[in-house]
Amino acid sequence: MYRRHNNGQISIKEFHLPFGGTLDPENRWVQLEGLIPWDELEETYAPQFSATIGAPAKSVRMAFGALYIKQKLGLTDEETVHQIRENAYIQFFLGFAGYTAKAPFDASMMVHFRKRFSDEDLRRINELVVQRGKEILLEALAQAADDDDHDDRDSSGGGAQLELDALIKPADWPEGKNWGTLTIDASCTPADITYPRDLKLLNEARTTTERVIDDLCSQSSGFRRHRPRYDRGLARAHFLRVAKQKRPRRRKVKAAIKHQLGYVRQNLKAIDALIGCGARLSELKRHWWQKLLACSELERQQGLLLASQTNSIPDRLVNLVQTHIRPMVRGKARAAVEFGAKISVSVQNGFPFLHRISWNPYNEGEDLIAQAEKYKLDTGSYPERICADRIYITAKNRHFCTRNGIRLSGKRLGRPPKDPDVTTAHKHQLRSDQARRNEVEGVFGSGKRKYSLDLIMARLPAGAESSISMAFVVMCAEKVLRLLRLFFVLLFGWIYSFLYPFRGRDAAAQHSPPLIADHQATTDTTIDDGRLRDSATAMASHRRDDGRSRPAPGTARYHGPVAAGWW
Repeated sequence: MYRRHNNGQISIKEFHLPFGGTLDPENRWVQLEGLIPWDELEETYAPQFSATIGAPAKSVRMAFGALYIKQKLGLTDEETVHQIRENAYIQFFLGFAGYTAKAPFDASMMVHFRKRFSDEDLRRINELVVQRGKEILLEALAQAADDDDHDDRDSSGGGAQLELDALIKPADWPEGKNWGTLTIDASCTPADITYPRDLKLLNEARTTTERVIDDLCSQSSGFRRHRPRYDRGLARAHFLRVAKQKRPRRRKVKAAIKHQLGYVRQNLKAIDALIGCGARLSELKRHWWQKLLACSELERQQGLLLASQTNSIPDRLVNLVQTHIRPMVRGKARAAVEFGAKISVSVQNGFPFLHRISWNPYNEGEDLIAQAEKYKLDTGSYPERICADRIYITAKNRHFCTRNGIRLSGKRLGRPPKDPDVTTAHKHQLRSDQARRNEVEGVFGSGKRKYSLDLIMARLPAGAESSISMAFVVMCAEKVLRLLRLFFVLLFGWIYSFLYPFRGRDAAAQHSPPLIADHQATTDTTIDDGRLRDSATAMASHRRDDGRSRPAPGTARYHGPVAAGWW
């Protein structure tokens, strides 16, 4: 059962703190609370529950907020609960009426929270967060413009304005004209599994089937006669004899695989015989039953690989627990093959969006047209240019971009032009597009270093997809907050330069060191104790023991940074 909540947040003054005081309005969690579209989230979250039957579920702010906190801070499920219990600002972000030292839920609830937000839901939430952030930026910019109009002073003296045309499409943009830049690329988010080796997987399958046989034989004393009669210790010794070698020969590895595959086949035949005698698989735990299915599929695949003398097979298993993971051949210098979900990402005018998650390998060049159509659906026009890697520059994609007036980064087809000026212009344009394409590499870098995309700890496919999608929600929200901070810094600098137009320049001129060309000006005179003396004499009379000059009496030394014209 789910009860709808009033998502209107109480003010920081109304938030109860047992130790007194109030919350800081400049805190990141206080500012983030107004950015998340809680009402739209509840419209997605509430239909999953019954309106009258069952225990009341946790609110959408509790569920989504806990996932956001975990992804932003890079915490485990248990540590996330501890942070919620200990931090008053996080409790304010989650919609609490006051601080409480009691844990709001058990750490195991995080698994259910991840299941309640699908990949499609989080991608739509990401778009809503970006839309809300753009509205806040436009509102702040309009308010600053109104304040400037009401001021009767002349503001033409060099105030800096924050231009948002690179992030937000202008309202008066001509219809049908392309606008903006779309940067696309693909990457892999590695899962938390050990590096898969065929011999190691078969040894794990052997131990798993042995455990299943023991559980089935315990159901009745008459089932023990179907137990395989090989020596389990000897089977393990055959595995360790090769596994402990640093660089075993291929012949030894193949012989060890044959041994382990034979043991697994004996165990599977014994399990079939036990089932035929009345053993019940329903009494097994779900974990072992699922691993038994994976062992059966692994035996089939390894048998085909051994018989056909090949090294590849469709839907190859690399883990007996996370059977949805497939090898992704990336060809990178760090790792030629990665094991995890492959993601296709687009950066639309500075904001990263997740386009696709797949557990099977695919050609990312097929996503260009779909991402361009999605860009048009969001902004109303195709992008002016698409910055992508070479794998995206196919004949089909070139034809699509040419037909819709999109400039696709990359070398042009045909012979180079004879005019050297045209060739130079093409090279400069290609270099500019490639530099812009590096923006998506920065998204991958920050996502993997800061937002846990380098190692996905969730084991279930739905949980892993939720963690990946939540990372992009966090990145977009953090970018909006950075833009807001930048806007207010620029606004403060403009106001300061308007009120004090010459203060910074005079301070810089007064405290900057004299140039060699201005040595003639050092003969200027200064007033010291009512006498006129030469500046060189005044500085010589006030030298330190270490030879460096010190200020004359009555003059103040400037301790702050000289930043004339920084605004």
